[in-house]
Parts: sequence; structure tokens; C-alpha cells
Amino acid sequence: MSSPDPQVRASQSAEVRQRRNDSSPTARGPVVAVTGAASGIGALLTRRLAASEEIKQVVAIDERRGDVAEAQWHILDVRDPAIAEKLRGADVVVHLALDLDLESDPAARTAYNVRGTQTVLTAAAAAGVHRVVLCTSAMVYGALPDNDIPLSEDAELRATAEAAGVGDLLEIERLGRRAPRAHPGLNVTVVRPAVLVGGTDTALTRYFESPRLLVVAGSRPTWQFCHVEDLVSALEYAALEKVDGELAVGCDGWLEQPEVEELSGIRRMELPSAVALGAAARLHRIGLTPSPAGDLAYTMHPWVVSVSRLHDAGWRPQWTNEEVLAELLEEVAGRHTVAGRRLGRKDATAAGAAGATVALLGTAALVRRVRKARGRM
Repeated sequence: MSSPDPQVRASQSAEVRQRRNDSSPTARGPVVAVTGAASGIGALLTRRLAASEEIKQVVAIDERRGDVAEAQWHILDVRDPAIAEKLRGADVVVHLALDLDLESDPAARTAYNVRGTQTVLTAAAAAGVHRVVLCTSAMVYGALPDNDIPLSEDAELRATAEAAGVGDLLEIERLGRRAPRAHPGLNVTVVRPAVLVGGTDTALTRYFESPRLLVVAGSRPTWQFCHVEDLVSALEYAALEKVDGELAVGCDGWLEQPEVEELSGIRRMELPSAVALGAAARLHRIGLTPSPAGDLAYTMHPWVVSVSRLHDAGWRPQWTNEEVLAELLEEVAGRHTVAGRRLGRKDATAAGAAGATVALLGTAALVRRVRKARGRM
């Protein structure tokens, strides 16, 4: 990534532009449009592409302007059909304008994600774009006890819509599969990261904010991480058409639950399946936690994936599972979560001392608190 100093960044930008001007026309690469370019992964990718001599131009699309001065910015909602005109001249679109916030209203989140993807795919075809890159998650494979370890990238998508946001991702993938049939000549590449770490907030990263690591009795958790920097480099590979199709991205290999506990120093709290799933369902139903019970499956059963297609194309992850876990633990230090619900310091101290209460996900205490509060209304 570029230096955070604005003067250094400006100098670097000028150097990149000069190198591009000095290069021959045949050496110039594609024009790449990035949606969701002002923040998160979109901002990281936009900056990386803008600094690449393999990219002719970057078109950045978002509802606000980001800080990558080298990109050509268009400020609009990706659901606006006017986006087709902004994509004209682009060779590739990387669609990253998704709402996967745990605290978002589920209906509004789905409407934004599905409608946005639908509009981008249709607009890209109308603008003559020949490739769209979608980013979903390896969660679409589903977490099941009979999954192969690792799963082939061609494995059947067996996830259901029971986990947070997974229903949206499955629908996005369905739209991606249909698009080339509806728009001949349009290629759709799908990138599926493992547990994403690096400034992210998901049900799976919050798992490591708990005072104990919940383990469901009889389950066999396995963990494969993906650092955002590795995801961004994989997306760059896809944008440069070095790889296509449906591909997974993440660290090589995986960690078993005992390894995670040893590396993290966080002890486990084991619960029967019925107790864990029942408690999680009740807490979500009364609105105390953003995570539905379906999220627990991804901490119970294996869903690690092969990254063979990227490997075959010459890509390699720069991070190991152990390194990403260490960064995640550093990021969440000081945060306190029980059953996916963030707690204040006072609540967290009580929860940490509660032992069995934590083991039961705090269900009884939290439910009583909600009922008492509602009774006073």
C-alpha cells in the first residue's frame, strides 16, 4: 500500500502516471471499474490498481468520493441505472458495493445487495464490459459435518440462508451464473474468501471476542483465514484476467480447534448442540444478538477450501493462518462479545466471571433483562 503521507502519495501518483505515459500503447492493460471504491476492500483495491503499471485506468464508483486521486470518480448509488453510462469504456468491473454489516436491517441489506448486483451486471453488459468480478464468501459452500477437507472449488454450494448475509451471497452467485446466459459475451468471475480478517467485523471475527470459545459437543471446527491484503491481490489477478471462473481465496491449509485455542490462549466452553443452538435462536429472536443460530454451523463444521485455481495462475498468499489469527486477536483485544452481542466493560466483567452463564451464552440473564425492560414500557 502507498505511504499515508499525502505529499509522498502525490509524488508516487505522479511517478505512476509518468511511467504509464512513457509505456507503449500495447503495454497498457485494461480499464477497471470498482464499485464500493471509497471504503473497505474497495478502497484498498482501488489504490492497488491505481498504482499498478498493468492497469490503464481505474474508474471508481461510490456514493461518496474516496481519497485515491489517480482514479476517475463517479458519485452514485450502484442501484441507479445511470451507472451504465459511467461503465462505458471499462473492460472489467469489480463489484464490491455490498452491505454485509451485522447491524443493518436484514430486509434493507438484502434489497441493496441483490438490486445493486442485478443493476451492475445489466449495466456492465449494456456498456460493453466483457468481465464482471463478484466477491462473495466461501460460506456459500455451507458448513456441514460431511464436507471434504479441503473442499474443491467446484464443490456443490450447500449453504442455506440461515446464517447472516449468506442468503444474499447465494442470490448474488445465482445472478452471476445467469448473467452470461442473458448477456452473451459477458464473463463473470466469482471470488470466495475464507474467514476475512483485517479491519472486518463479522459473526466469525466476533467469535474471538468472547471470554470463552464456544465449542459445540461432538463438532469438529476447522479454521481457514483470509487476510484482506491477500483478497485484494486475488481480486487484482481476476481484474487482470490472470484467472477466471469460480475461485476460493485464503491461507494455505487450516487450523484445528485445539490449535486455535493454543495459539489464542482462550479456553473453550463446550455445550451440547441443543443448548447452544436453542440459546442462539432465542437470543436472536428477541433481538438481543445480530447473529442467527445458523452462524453457529460455521464454528462447528469444516468449510475450508482449496485455492488451487489461484495457485495454478501463479498467485500465492502472503499470510499464513497463524499470522492472520494473531492479527485478528490484536484487532479484537479489549472488545467483549457474548453470543455475537458486544458488551460494555462492566457487563463483560460480569460475564467473564459468570462461568456457567457464559457457557449458556448468557441466555437466561439477557432474556430476563429484556422482559423486565419491556415490562416497564
